[in-house]
Amino acid sequence: MPHVITDACITCGSCAENCPVEAIHTADSESQYFINPEVCIDCGACKSVCGADAIFADDELPADKQKFIEINANFFK
Repeated sequence: MPHVITDACITCGSCAENCPVEAIHTADSESQYFINPEVCIDCGACKSVCGADAIFADDELPADKQKFIEINANFFK
């Protein structure tokens, strides 16, 4: 199960710096980071350093954050 970044992200970048497979990216025009579900190895390194509590395993997302599974995936299309 890949991890997912939600709108609580404050774009600090600590998650991207700690991802061992470089699955986390953003763009200048974006207000958050995104996790590529095709690359994520579900190690949890990103979640452990996220000070905004913006990262969840996709099967642990709160009901009101489910849309971020698709939002993260679409960023990489």
